Amino acid sequence: MKPQQRVIPQRRHYNKWVGDQTVEDFALRYTAQKARRWSAFRVGNTALGAVSFLACEAIGGSITLAFGFTNAIAAIAASGTVMFLVGLPICISATRNGVDVDLLTRGAGFGYIGSTITSLIYAMFTFILFSIEASIMSTAIVMVVHLPLWVANIISALVVIPIAVFGVRAISQMQLWTQPIWLSLQFGPLIYLAWRGLPDFSAWTQFSGTQGINRFSLLPFGMAASILLSLLPQIGEQVDYLRFMPDRQNTSAISRWSAMLFAGPGWILTGCAKIAAGSFLTYLAIQRGIDWDSAAQPAIMFRIAYLEIFHNPALASALMLIFVVTCQIKINTTNAYAGSIAWSNFFSRLTHSHPGRVIWVVFNVLLALLLMEVGIFRVIQ
Repeated sequence: MKPQQRVIPQRRHYNKWVGDQTVEDFALRYTAQKARRWSAFRVGNTALGAVSFLACEAIGGSITLAFGFTNAIAAIAASGTVMFLVGLPICISATRNGVDVDLLTRGAGFGYIGSTITSLIYAMFTFILFSIEASIMSTAIVMVVHLPLWVANIISALVVIPIAVFGVRAISQMQLWTQPIWLSLQFGPLIYLAWRGLPDFSAWTQFSGTQGINRFSLLPFGMAASILLSLLPQIGEQVDYLRFMPDRQNTSAISRWSAMLFAGPGWILTGCAKIAAGSFLTYLAIQRGIDWDSAAQPAIMFRIAYLEIFHNPALASALMLIFVVTCQIKINTTNAYAGSIAWSNFFSRLTHSHPGRVIWVVFNVLLALLLMEVGIFRVIQ
């Protein structure tokens, strides 16, 4: 006869928390119909909020500096087309069946080993992107508030945990509230600069970067495209939200398909616009006297953009900080959430146990914080 097991109140409370699918968000299985209760617009809006990450602008600026305007734009167009075509069948299957990348991989014939490896690669992508994005936020905080970098890193990393812990319900609400702030501060300066008709636009198209010659060349094009294709796993984060799309009986085909296309594989349309914007703003920063090593930093390029509008350094810095913090909370909440799903799948295969998605949220954030403290953003630059 087995001795009676004693469960302490704290353990009982945690077990109840882990058993709540509102917190777990169906981490290890397909998304139940009862959870697919939001409108197609709400799900699409939540997925689109993940596209706010400022690594797009940083990459756009970096490849323009390295390979020139012509090769950078050609690589953006080619890579964007590839990522859209690769993401389309993935998003269609995820939306139709309510499954994440792990279950899609297993169902596609790669089996348990294949899905385990996929989950590991995907989890690594989430915490690396998390660390890069949080480092961008830390840079902005240090520039404006003058906190020590290590303090800014801790703030930037830990701020998303309370939202990511409660899953899609809390994340969708946050994305809904912050979407107007992001869209206005993201595209407002670009629309203004285009309307004003700066001569910098025509000069930007002639920018040759470090090459010194602004013409198409296969090798620089391929190098730029290979950098851009590192964003390909982002489709997994879109899928983590699209699996909550309502089924065909509960929504119209038009709203369902439009939300899936725009927020699924269509994320790269917004992404390419942001990469091209980063290319232009980097060139603009150089023209305004910023050194080449700093011009591709999103905090600096957007401060320059706001200065072009308001001509007030204090206001430009404040708007830049609001914009960067908003963007980084939006994307890093997604990174923490998506990473927790991936780690749950990976470790459940290895250990045949599941301590709860909450544990993996904290684990993913701490891994990212470690990379931030060793200076991953400087290494990548």
